[in-house]
Order: sequence, then C-alpha cells, then structure tokens
Amino acid sequence: MMQISSDPASNKNSLINVMHRFIAATNNMDETIMVPSLLRDVPLEEQESQQVEVVENNNELSYPNKQRDMYEHYLLLKSIKNDMEWGLLKREMSGGASFLEMAVKQEEQQSITRGLPVDESSDLEGQFHYHLRGLFGVLSKLTVQADHLTNRYKREIGGANFMR
Repeated sequence: MMQISSDPASNKNSLINVMHRFIAATNNMDETIMVPSLLRDVPLEEQESQQVEVVENNNELSYPNKQRDMYEHYLLLKSIKNDMEWGLLKREMSGGASFLEMAVKQEEQQSITRGLPVDESSDLEGQFHYHLRGLFGVLSKLTVQADHLTNRYKREIGGANFMR
C-alpha cells in the first residue's frame, strides 16, 4: 500500500514548496545583486531577441514586454516577494498599490467587461483550482526569471566564477 505523507512541506509540488522556491530564488537574487542600479538600461534577453514594433498610427515604439530593463524586472520580483511575505495589508497601510493588487483589480475589470457576473459564492472550488493552477504557473515562471536575472547579473559583472 502506498503511504501518503501527512507533511505538506515534503511534497515537492505543494504550493508551500513552490512559494519557498520563489522566495529562495528572490533572496539569492537580492544577495547576489549588490548594486541594483547597474541593471538600469540593460535589456532583458527576451527583449533582445524580439523585434521592436512600430505602431503605424503614432510612429511610437511598442515593446511586447512591460519591463523594459533588468532593473525594473528586479524591482518587480522584489515587490512580489514582499507582497507574498507581508501580505496586502502592509501596502494598504502605506497607500501604495502592489503589482498583486493591480492584477486583481484588472481581473475584476475584465470579468465585468466580459459581462460575466462576479458571484463570490458560485463554484468556489472551481475558482480555487483555477487560481491555484495560475499561481503555480506564475510562481514557477517568476522563480525561473529570478534565477535567470541573478545569473545574467553575474555574467554582466564578470562574476562567472560565482555561477552555480
């Protein structure tokens, strides 16, 4: 008979472990990047491979990715980590809107504009699983991005001997 562990932290696919991996990757990024201002104006590698589109109406440049340089990406990752560790209450008290809050407001707006009623009590289990899958996906991607940003910083600074 197969035994199921009662300790959720021992399951590598648990939400807690995914959150710990993201926070550990972000802490590693924060400890490695001693001078974050060096990340200013350094484009993300994804942007380097993508073509910059010109909007025909206004002749303005349009970037497919919202973060235009590694510094903004660094700040985004740190902000998300702080929101996860301290919750949204800290942001509300300081008066600033976090990335998480903006995403929640945007999703609420999208559901209103699609004409879908926002019924808090209907299919809570379905809503939970939908958002849990999304959270797993986002946290996994953010963890990879934090590791990538850390390794790229090491390459740019010349600290290749620190690569793991």
